[in-house]
Amino acid sequence: MARSSQQDTDTEAAPATALTPDDLHICCDPALLAFEDTSTLEPLPDLIGQERALGAIRLSASIGHADFNLFVLGPDGTGRHSAVQRLLAAEAAQRPTPQDWVYVNDFANPDRPKAIAMPPGTAPPLQKALQAMVDDLANEIPAMFESEQYQGRRGTIEQRLATRKQAGFEKLLEKSRDRNVTILRTPMGFAIAGVRNGEVIKADDFATLPDAERKAIEAGVAMTEKELEKYLRSIPKLEKEHRSAVASLNAEMAEQAVDDALAPIDEAFGGIETVRTHLIALRADLIENAELFLREGNGRQEGPFPVAHAHVHDQPPFHRYGVNVLVSHDPATASGAPIVVEPLPSLSNLIGKVDHISTMGALVTDFTLIRPGALHRANGGFLILDAMRVLTEPLAWEALKRSLEMRAIRISSAGEMLSLISTTSLEPEPIPLQVRVVLVGDAMIHLLLLMHDPDFGRLFKLGADFDPDMPRSAEAVGLFARMVAGACQREALRPVSRDGVAALVDVATRTAEDQGRMSLRIGALWDLLREADHMTALAGKAVIDAGQIAAARAVAEHRTDRVRDRLQEMIAEGTLIISTSGAQVGQVNGLTVVSSGLFSFGLPVRITARVRMGSGKVIDIEREVKLGGPIHSKGMLILSSYLATHYAADVPLSLWASLVFEQTYSGVEGDSASVAELCALLSALSG
Repeated sequence: MARSSQQDTDTEAAPATALTPDDLHICCDPALLAFEDTSTLEPLPDLIGQERALGAIRLSASIGHADFNLFVLGPDGTGRHSAVQRLLAAEAAQRPTPQDWVYVNDFANPDRPKAIAMPPGTAPPLQKALQAMVDDLANEIPAMFESEQYQGRRGTIEQRLATRKQAGFEKLLEKSRDRNVTILRTPMGFAIAGVRNGEVIKADDFATLPDAERKAIEAGVAMTEKELEKYLRSIPKLEKEHRSAVASLNAEMAEQAVDDALAPIDEAFGGIETVRTHLIALRADLIENAELFLREGNGRQEGPFPVAHAHVHDQPPFHRYGVNVLVSHDPATASGAPIVVEPLPSLSNLIGKVDHISTMGALVTDFTLIRPGALHRANGGFLILDAMRVLTEPLAWEALKRSLEMRAIRISSAGEMLSLISTTSLEPEPIPLQVRVVLVGDAMIHLLLLMHDPDFGRLFKLGADFDPDMPRSAEAVGLFARMVAGACQREALRPVSRDGVAALVDVATRTAEDQGRMSLRIGALWDLLREADHMTALAGKAVIDAGQIAAARAVAEHRTDRVRDRLQEMIAEGTLIISTSGAQVGQVNGLTVVSSGLFSFGLPVRITARVRMGSGKVIDIEREVKLGGPIHSKGMLILSSYLATHYAADVPLSLWASLVFEQTYSGVEGDSASVAELCALLSALSG
């Protein structure tokens, strides 16, 4: 058969036995079907003729060993996706519901958020509980620090500091008086001056004092300066002790508020060891950083009706106390393992990402901006991907292989994987991975991966190969009818009569291009069945019969046969020259198969051969002008060898011949034209 994007050539010489049109079309006899319509049949849950592929899918779904991931290969329209999802759903229903996964802040190392596993459905309640706790503390801690109890104890500490400062200063003053000097407070600090008769000695009077008295006062001033300096150096120590006392008081008050707020959370979630460990670290950080809530409290709206802080947890300073729920499975709505189909398997959609927000012109992030990928959502279950899309997304294939090899999900950006950025970012703790990956693609992709990727065969040990067709037998026709019944039941279509099923069997045989086989590309058959159901509804009938199937086929064909009609008009007009009567030396009519989108049809063409004396060369004009494909060129070389071995085995072949498909302007491919070309050549040689 000749094949190309626009025109395929399928030419055959006239056989010895003439075939009638009826000989070229086999019909299924409705009388052989033992039912009136498909509503009385038991629907078939599986596909027919795909036992080999379905067995591989079941094995991959049920086997517990790692790396038995699956590649589903076969032509489009064979029901690969629906079969995979149906079989995986049966296995997933028997598996336990996976754990919830959350990211929380690592207070010791904020750049490396911690991943915590939790029982199914418990992560969202923990997230809401901590959000409510932060909102409550934003109101309770400021109120507590404004209470009379706190103000009284804080006032005692302040008074103690003032008393100690005053006592030290008064002691210093008392000593200075014994030396006839005094300490004065000035806008610039402290000043020391001599005293005589209870009054400060002025500078002019000081110069007139007797030498002995003046020297005594100067000595007293010097000694007092040293003691004052010592006193002033003791002040920071007193203030440090004061700050420590205030911090202890604040911690005590904050500890009380935090313990009261955390008590119900610890009671509800403390039984989860990893959560309890995090709550201990969170409690310590809350007490240590209680001033965060005090600053928030100082910014509250003043007035008789202050606004409560209902959404403090949304503010970045308080994100550190939140919980980022990455994946959660509510047992009330989710049963069994998840089945995830990712239509766009980009790097971030596959392994997750870390978002950033713009703050004052800078991009910042924290653990609450970690977003999950398909591997996170499918963890503990199954992930279905389109092979071609994974391979064409930058770095997605490498990230998928790395995750399967490490059995862990590590979130990385494209820049990090390519070492294009050196700035510090988050490094979330990897999450353990237990997933079965199913790739769906064609046989060529599967073969190329096996040949060129050494990791593929190790990670994807199983292949489910879907057949495009199956032998046509009475048993196969019966199973086909049950499969039609299943399709009608799943999609709420009207039942199909026995002659309608027979018509669908004939369509499947015609699609297979073999009277002894039936096509398993059920996608096109179900599209035809849906269209026939629509036409049946318009006609007001309750059952889809052969007439509706034929009408749907005719309408579908009419939508796509514009090119065929135009070419037939050109033949009728004489633009394309085809002789249908008489005889001509060196010419035969061949039948090409032309593909126009989703529609293929036969188009007659004239094949002409010209011969003369020469050096044994057979020229294929299609090949010379680069319109012939490699398979067609191979057929021409075989034809040349046939001539040489059958007609000039012992002597040189004194022949020059040319062969051409007349009035064809697109590529010609395939080797089925060789017989017709040989007939034309022999006709030209023999005359």
